[in-house]
Amino acid sequence: MIDEILSAPVSSAEAFTDLPDTWLYPEEAAIVANAVDTRRREFSAGRNCARTALRRLGLEPGPILTGERGAPLWPAGIVGSITHCAGYRAVAVARASDIVTIGLDAEPNEILPDGVFDLVSLPGEHRGLRDCADIAPDICWDRLLFSAKEAVYKAWFPLTGRWLGFQEAEITFCSAEGTFAARLLVPGPRVGGRELAGFTGRWLVRDGLMLTALAVSSWSRD
Repeated sequence: MIDEILSAPVSSAEAFTDLPDTWLYPEEAAIVANAVDTRRREFSAGRNCARTALRRLGLEPGPILTGERGAPLWPAGIVGSITHCAGYRAVAVARASDIVTIGLDAEPNEILPDGVFDLVSLPGEHRGLRDCADIAPDICWDRLLFSAKEAVYKAWFPLTGRWLGFQEAEITFCSAEGTFAARLLVPGPRVGGRELAGFTGRWLVRDGLMLTALAVSSWSRD
């Protein structure tokens, strides 16, 4: 799925099942030593996908630890994003000389729990989602909105080191093209001397899963 919405120079890997004996470096194993089995398995599968994606960039495998807010600490000169949900794990990485930041999120194609939609959505987004639902009623657009905002946050945080609230980015979907645009409602990060006013990405829904992703090209550094 992931390679349909993220292409070169991004390297990606995904898994639809967890291997119970996926190997971890001792430093990685320590991160999830006290976690429940489900968390250890998703963490292990994610790290395995990460090593596969990094190997495709020509990098030797090594431990991938976690930093602030649990964000993965990539090797020097690498940017990337990890996501997981029930039945799916995925990683996307790239060289920082090609891509400034990556945001990736996967979710089940299911309606959000009661009350969550009001917390993550803006009034201006409601009509757009209703229009999309008229065109593609089999997609849970409230969940796709949540996923897109998660992907935006994952791209935002490495550039700023700051939290981005659900109410601080407005999402517009193009149902026909499988794309979305995120307009930042707060000052954007400065990259290469320019302020980013938003992000654009792609989405895909298939087999009970939805995936949102974006990658900011290094053009912003020119």
